[in-house]
Amino acid sequence: MIGLATARERWSSFLGCFVAVALGVAVVTTSASVLLSDGTKVPERLAGAPVLVQSPAGTQAGGIFVENPPWAPERAEELRRKLAELPGVADAVTDRSFYAQAADTEQRGGERQGHPWSTAALADYGLSEGGPPTTGSEIVVDRSLGITPGDPLTVLTARGPQRFSVSGTMNGPGYYVTDRRASELSGGARTIGLLLEPGTDATRVAAAARSAVDGDGTVLTGASRGALAPKQDETTRWIGGQVLTAMALLSSFVTVFVVSSTFAFAVGQRRREFGLLRTIGATPRQLKRLVYGEALAVGVAGAAAGALLGVVLAPTMTGVLIDAGFQPAGFEVRLRWWVPVAAFAAGVAVALVGVGAASRRASRVKPLEAMREAAVDSRPMTRRRRVAGLAATAVGAVCSVGTAFAGADAIVLLALGTAMSLTVGLTLLAPALVGPVVGGLTRPLVRRPGATAVLVRENMLTAVRRTSATVAPVLATVAFAVLITSTVQTVRSADTARQAAAVRAETAVVPSGTPGLSDAAVARAGGTPLLSTTVYGGDGKAALTAAGVSPDVEQVYAVPAPRGETAVVTQAVAAAHGWRKGRDAPLTLEDGRTRRLRVTAVVDDSMPYQVLLPRDLVRDHDPSALADVAYRTTRAPAHLLAGLRADQVSVAAYAASDDAEEDRLVWIFTLMLVVVSAGYTAIAVASTLLTATAGRVRDFRVLRLSGATSRQVLLALAAETCCVVALGAALGLATAAPALFGTVHGLRQELGLPVRLSLAWPWLTGVVTGLLLLAAAATVLPARRALGRLRRA
Repeated sequence: MIGLATARERWSSFLGCFVAVALGVAVVTTSASVLLSDGTKVPERLAGAPVLVQSPAGTQAGGIFVENPPWAPERAEELRRKLAELPGVADAVTDRSFYAQAADTEQRGGERQGHPWSTAALADYGLSEGGPPTTGSEIVVDRSLGITPGDPLTVLTARGPQRFSVSGTMNGPGYYVTDRRASELSGGARTIGLLLEPGTDATRVAAAARSAVDGDGTVLTGASRGALAPKQDETTRWIGGQVLTAMALLSSFVTVFVVSSTFAFAVGQRRREFGLLRTIGATPRQLKRLVYGEALAVGVAGAAAGALLGVVLAPTMTGVLIDAGFQPAGFEVRLRWWVPVAAFAAGVAVALVGVGAASRRASRVKPLEAMREAAVDSRPMTRRRRVAGLAATAVGAVCSVGTAFAGADAIVLLALGTAMSLTVGLTLLAPALVGPVVGGLTRPLVRRPGATAVLVRENMLTAVRRTSATVAPVLATVAFAVLITSTVQTVRSADTARQAAAVRAETAVVPSGTPGLSDAAVARAGGTPLLSTTVYGGDGKAALTAAGVSPDVEQVYAVPAPRGETAVVTQAVAAAHGWRKGRDAPLTLEDGRTRRLRVTAVVDDSMPYQVLLPRDLVRDHDPSALADVAYRTTRAPAHLLAGLRADQVSVAAYAASDDAEEDRLVWIFTLMLVVVSAGYTAIAVASTLLTATAGRVRDFRVLRLSGATSRQVLLALAAETCCVVALGAALGLATAAPALFGTVHGLRQELGLPVRLSLAWPWLTGVVTGLLLLAAAATVLPARRALGRLRRA
């Protein structure tokens, strides 16, 4: 009860904790609600089939989502016949897809919107006008294209542009041609849809289908059919999950940081009060319970507000994630009652964990502290804090050294370890560092005429705890903002340089508004094309990125070209599957057929593809394959590229834009992390300064009685705030510097290329400026109000 009363009485001191807990719980509630929502809908073009059978999944790496390996053609037809004979099944339809795109539309990579007409029966939409295709030159398209039956239409395919006559339009997406024409354009089958007779129980048919496929497929019904959603959507959801998880973890960590620093500062401000309580008989255990009671009151109120806010904001946050590209279009969040309850409990627990150190400090206050009048922090550092700070700093130094000699995979982890350890270490050591650093940096102020400069310097040196409490969150924010943004920028620049250095060509012909280059575009543009496909190798049929290449690939990459029934694989793939030069590698290709190809070379992992195959082999087994790029040793005349939906760029420009969508998501992710960390820092800085300013009313009165004007007092406070923020920013840069320089050195050693440090100055300037303005407002505005009351008194 006493904790609740003191929390209510000193609400302004705990406002920052309340806001931090509320925001943390809101972020966790929203993130968990989105992460736990399936949200994936059944594809429209398959939603008309109550039962779907999917080919068995191959081995997949985390975060990389590709289509399941297709059935062999003979096995697909055998399964279709068996499924069609099941009781209650009206028809079994084999689904296939191929690349098709109207000439004046845009399409993202990996999409294959062309289908045989027979699969139109699996869709939950039908013809809106006209009739089905009956010849190889007819096609049914989406009515939203604005085309009517009888109109001619140029459709881009893997072979090149082809002319069709529109026989009908549909109320949904897709390009539908005759089954015979589709078989010429598509690869293997991965899905068989079952159309049921009226009144048939889908559950009973699904059970019979499982027996029929005998483990050679997965039977899907109801909402589970959402597993057949485009793999691009699954990749998007995985990326979004990483973003939400990182935000939730960062929010939890920073909430503990804010609660801990706020209560630590509040306890330091209330030492005389705790001394009085000890004088009248309060025990150390009772003081500890008092502080825990205050934290519990603040935690319960903040967590309740945050849980409610998270539930309200979850649908809005989902829309933001969809717009940003972190969730697929049509994703819907599903709210579960226990998510906000669990987030509420976690918020209260975080508040209690964060106040642990402050409660122990309060319990150690002596009764004689009640007689203390001086504002000087005589012992800002405890032995335990000093040891912990030195230990964390030492760990950061070790990680920094390790960063300079680690491999590419470990560099990022070691860089984060360096920054986190040094941030914790310097934060703990801040009270010991503030005095010497501030004393040295502000010594020139003593020589300035007037008392304001001296007052600024002495205030910072006298109130070491207050200065340290403000410096710590600024240090953490600047360190992480600089580390995150600059590391992303530096690694991206190094990766671009690596890709460009590996290619011996002058220009690159790249697709414009299409998922890739067709055979017609490659033939006109010339150069060395890389025909992209996916193959499945080993016993687990692991998905491998592959490219069909011509013999002149040796002029572009320093690798031998595969010929005939051969393959070139990377070292990682060879090691994973036990393949060696001269041995056979079983690979399942896009049409479902398996070939044993002789491995003629094992190359390093710097290649953009895991497997290189002869181009003709890829085209024979993947009629819908497109080239990602075509490299030229000379520049192509402008007239050669006219009408090809292709652009010619430098190799360096292509390397920089190769993963443009991934880079966009990474930068949005980076921005979110920086905003979250900076937002929490703003709470900590504002809370600390508001509390400190409220406790300095007596100092303002003394200054006014000493002859200082209100303007001089406010100027001194503003100058003191600027110095504190500048000190925090400088220490933040010093914290991030070892990790960044170690990363640069490690990348140079790993890549064997000159790598330069890319500091994200706009981000750093924006963060520091924002913190400076907030800190000044949190100091000057309440001080101005307090001085106004003094004048009226």
